[in-house]
Amino acid sequence: MQTGDLLLLKPGDEYELRVKDEGQDGRVSSGDYYIFCDGAWIDEWWTRQARPVVSHTGVDDQLLGLWRQMLLEKRRSLEEKHGELTDYLLRSLCLYLDRAISEIKPTDRLAFTALRLKRFVEEHATLTFKLEEAASHVGLSLSRAVKLFKEYYGKTMIQYALEIRLNAAVERIKYSTMTLEEIAETCGFASYSYFHRVFRANYGMSPVKFREKATVPANPGERTFD
Repeated sequence: MQTGDLLLLKPGDEYELRVKDEGQDGRVSSGDYYIFCDGAWIDEWWTRQARPVVSHTGVDDQLLGLWRQMLLEKRRSLEEKHGELTDYLLRSLCLYLDRAISEIKPTDRLAFTALRLKRFVEEHATLTFKLEEAASHVGLSLSRAVKLFKEYYGKTMIQYALEIRLNAAVERIKYSTMTLEEIAETCGFASYSYFHRVFRANYGMSPVKFREKATVPANPGERTFD
């Protein structure tokens, strides 16, 4: 077992985990996450498809975030009786695990590395990040990472990040009361002027005009922009 390994066992399965002593006092630093669960939904999910007992999904911050949130809600539910939320977080965790397992391509390491680059961009698109950070995340040089991403996805990492930022901006323009300046900042754009320029180039109108057209009209019979 190594960092990023996933172990899936059903009730009745047996396994032995041997840990080599590290340090003179025999103590081992472990950051493992464990969960034991049962129920009708879990039983149905387990029988949907065959899954490897051991797989390497890597260290996934989104997966860990789901796990931690579920543990937090589990503690809260002892007092607040919100067990349903914990239940759906568990379902989300299981479905996320299925996706993580399906994306493992041990016979094509380049494809898997390209996928890790893609996930890094998705997770950091609305933040300020450097391409060097994405390359370092997968252990490649900047030039190799840039070339690999373009080979597999037909676009650059910058272009993909821009798509994600614009999609996020559109959602917030339509469904939030944030100012356009706040939307630009929280979606990862360095300045409002840059946001305005790329938004107009992609949607044929300014963010202000887009918001005006996307606003729900007072008359239900009027059409809205979509």
